Amino acid sequence: MAKLFRPSTRESSILSKIESSKEFARRQAISGIRDCVEPLSNAIASKLVESKLVETTSKNSLEEQIQKCLDKLSRADEFDIDYQIAPIRSLISQPHIVSLYVTAFVIEQLINHKDVVDIFGSDEDIYVCINREVRKFLP
Repeated sequence: MAKLFRPSTRESSILSKIESSKEFARRQAISGIRDCVEPLSNAIASKLVESKLVETTSKNSLEEQIQKCLDKLSRADEFDIDYQIAPIRSLISQPHIVSLYVTAFVIEQLINHKDVVDIFGSDEDIYVCINREVRKFLP
């Protein structure tokens, strides 16, 4: 018969603090989007085009799409966010929630936009490019 594992009070307390701090950081990042939607969407769009990860006929259209994605993220509930990032959740060991959400948007939805010619690079390359820009604006 398997032994039941019952963590001590101290272990439970530490695990609880870790989980709550992760949740707090996630909420802070999502709420921080509202303050920097326009410059962040511009930075992400520019970097994706400069890095030749996204080929587009209109950079402004790409920026608008990313801005809509960020607006949607700032108003989304937990289920919608988890649903969007589910296919790429295991891409990085400790991902930034905003970077992961925008990466999922680029990979899954932006490819079908009329002004996007093609998307190049691996999922991880796209995440790293987006994450560099997100880290400049959000903690």
